[in-house]
Amino acid sequence: MTDTKKILEGLQIIVTDLAQQADGHAIQSKIFAAQGFSKLGEKYAEHAAEERGYVDKCIDRILDLGGEVKNGAKKEAPVYTDVIEWIKYDLQVSKDGLAWLKSLTEEARDDYTTYDILKEYYQDEEEDMYWAEQQLELIEKIGLQNWLNAQV
Repeated sequence: MTDTKKILEGLQIIVTDLAQQADGHAIQSKIFAAQGFSKLGEKYAEHAAEERGYVDKCIDRILDLGGEVKNGAKKEAPVYTDVIEWIKYDLQVSKDGLAWLKSLTEEARDDYTTYDILKEYYQDEEEDMYWAEQQLELIEKIGLQNWLNAQV
């Protein structure tokens, strides 16, 4: 049986936290582009846009379920100029978020509309996690300078 209150709380957490993540990815996009890493800049700009799309879907679903959307307080998040440190940080955010998101997705299993939104978001986050892991492995194999040259 679906606990609508729990789902609404989870959707609100996503709205608050993911809006901040989208802003963080947009900031990182600008930083990396300014450093000359245009591919990374484009990747994180696209990622920010995707996240804003999920925020919109969660807001719409909260409203559909009769909930009240809040513009929740967000804690300060770090900003990085070092690409490697950023990827490591972002990877950990994905890992932590996926563990939490999995339980919320399971909770919404009987609410098909919410379940589909959360499942799609989960799959996107999982892809992001795998991408970050792959990049760190690639850096290890080909060296940082070679990897950075590929990001220009």
